[in-house]
Amino acid sequence: LIVADFVAWAKGQGITVGPGRGSNAGSIVSYALGISDVDPLFFKLPFERFLNPMRPSPPDIDLDFADNRRDEVIEYVTKKYGKDKVAQIITFGTMEARGSVRDTGRVMGLPYSVPDRISKMIPPGWQGHAMTIDSALSQNSELRRAYETEDETKKLLDLARKIEGVVRHASVHAAGVVIADKDITEYTPLQRETNGNKIVTQYDMYTIGEDGVGLLKIDFLGLRNLTIIQESLRFIKENQGKTIDFSKLSFDDVKTYKLLASGETTGIFQLESAGMRRYIKELKPTTIFDLQAMVALYRPGPMANIPEFVARKHNPKLITYPDPRLEDTLKESYGIITFQDDLLLTAIQVAGYSWLEADKLRKAVGKKIPSEMKKQHDKFVQGATTNGMTKEKAEKLWILFEPFAGYGFGKAHAACYATIAFRTAYLKAHFAVEFMTALLTAESRGTTGPVKNEKIAQAVAECKRLDVPVLPPDINTSGSEFTIEKNTSIRFGLSAIKNVGDAAISTILQCREEGSFQSFEDFCSRVDLGAVNKKTIESLIKAGAMDRFGKRATLLITYPEIVERVNRKRKQKDGGQTSLFGEEDTSQASIKSGADEMNVEDFTPVEKLGFEKEFLGFYLTSHPQMDNLVLLKNIISHEIGLLAEEKDGTQVTVGGIIEQTKKIFTKKNGSEMAFLTIGDEKGIIIECVIFPRVYDQYRHLLLKDQVVVIEGRIDSKNDKPVVIAEKISTVENQAS
Repeated sequence: LIVADFVAWAKGQGITVGPGRGSNAGSIVSYALGISDVDPLFFKLPFERFLNPMRPSPPDIDLDFADNRRDEVIEYVTKKYGKDKVAQIITFGTMEARGSVRDTGRVMGLPYSVPDRISKMIPPGWQGHAMTIDSALSQNSELRRAYETEDETKKLLDLARKIEGVVRHASVHAAGVVIADKDITEYTPLQRETNGNKIVTQYDMYTIGEDGVGLLKIDFLGLRNLTIIQESLRFIKENQGKTIDFSKLSFDDVKTYKLLASGETTGIFQLESAGMRRYIKELKPTTIFDLQAMVALYRPGPMANIPEFVARKHNPKLITYPDPRLEDTLKESYGIITFQDDLLLTAIQVAGYSWLEADKLRKAVGKKIPSEMKKQHDKFVQGATTNGMTKEKAEKLWILFEPFAGYGFGKAHAACYATIAFRTAYLKAHFAVEFMTALLTAESRGTTGPVKNEKIAQAVAECKRLDVPVLPPDINTSGSEFTIEKNTSIRFGLSAIKNVGDAAISTILQCREEGSFQSFEDFCSRVDLGAVNKKTIESLIKAGAMDRFGKRATLLITYPEIVERVNRKRKQKDGGQTSLFGEEDTSQASIKSGADEMNVEDFTPVEKLGFEKEFLGFYLTSHPQMDNLVLLKNIISHEIGLLAEEKDGTQVTVGGIIEQTKKIFTKKNGSEMAFLTIGDEKGIIIECVIFPRVYDQYRHLLLKDQVVVIEGRIDSKNDKPVVIAEKISTVENQAS
């Protein structure tokens, strides 16, 4: 009831609330109260995963809110139940394997490159399981060899082992909030967050909940995709006067599935990655159950089942069931064990497990503890044979459980994710302008630096593909963020321009309420030149926001004179001086005619594109090397955006424009090598490593803004793949 109350309040405030995460969507009571709008009967979600008589502790209800308004919901709960009864939860960051190696190396006084090399050899952990140094040594032969043959590496790892798992710092848990029935200090000590004013518990989430202190813990999660949905709905209302109610929307929309089948899924929740695009194109989904299965299968482990799932989708004759008793359970996933729930229901229906025993099986498979797995294996095979299955079939069925180690996706969780994926796809298919404006707005508020620029560039490239014009910033029509212009175009926001801050935008928009700026001098005379300083105005001019007032070169030259004149007039006005001959009227005309007389040659189109790159972070209107980038399509074997899905060591031919070159000297013999960042016309980038031998041969080609073709192999030992270059050429050489 507490959750239902704040969900109803949030929806009443126009805050988009997601259908939830985890098992909550399996509860018909949650559905009836409006906590979740995923129908558990339609999706055949087992209620017992949420709550059953044998479950030892009550379940959490994890809910997603639009990330830009999540704090409002926490504020509401705090006001409703009292500041003395509500707090956020502390979380303790621990020294994980990679971090402990880096920190130990720093304390030992080693050069940065030494612990960096070793930490990169440590594989990343997987969902809910942190990687340890011991596990890394057993998994990576290169790391083990370094440990056994290099004294320095042995000492580094032995010391790092001792601090591994130790608490490193405290911060605020991303989502957890606790509500108490009386003053919260009766249950837990409190503190302020390290750099801020949030009140947090000094006990972590494991101690504060049902298994410890016993307080009600609720997860308020922020999800950017819900912000995109929320902003899309607002734009649709403003732009077309339509109100979309998703709870009344059918999952049978042909246009939505057509969009998904095309694989053009930029901005679609859970379906954006290169690998998922490939699979979704092959699958050509036609029902929400196809999406539900795909978001569950696209995880390490279960991913191996995707080709079989796709084949069965297109050829029903291939559909078979591990046991006839499982037909009802596995019908929507074409007979393939897809969800954690399938694993549990199989154990219950075939091997006679109770829900409590099935939950133990889930934990054993998830944690993959050999002794526990052996126990469960024996129990399952015994139960299945007792219930009429042959031992051979029971063993085969057990093997199907193996891919779920640590990655199994709950069916209710998948239903919620598929619902959000469908809704974002529906908005993109039917309301492309509004959806893309919302996507661009969300990306511009998101991360900073190159990642943000790359995301916005990808979204702009998608707008071009959809024939939705993205207009450059304009001082009279741009808002702070992206806006819709004349129902069909998207206008760039002022906040996306480098050096243009909130204070400057605020004063510009305030002045504009009194009327549009008539000229450059009118602009300078009306805005607060303290907030809108020289650097800001130069950035606005170079980014093209002042193009309606004349040539950019002319505006930059006349700017100091205009500001001086404006300041002089202000001083005269403040001192009560006025001109007998109305100097105010003549000054503007004289500057305009003076500027015209100068007849200054404007910047070239290529120079203007350079300004776009500098002040917007990417090329908006065109690309100076577009012809060469188009030529690349016939030369390369892989697009940059698809490299993340390739295996370590795959030979590739990629191409792009050189964005950045970083040269270094090797420690071994002082040879020169380079790290190269290349990008495509969509703004997607990849790093290439050029070792000394290759660098010596091709260094003359490594010029900024040069379009190059690189042959090499994928190295994905680190979190992001890089290309180890073996041969480099220019696009002109390749084309000829």
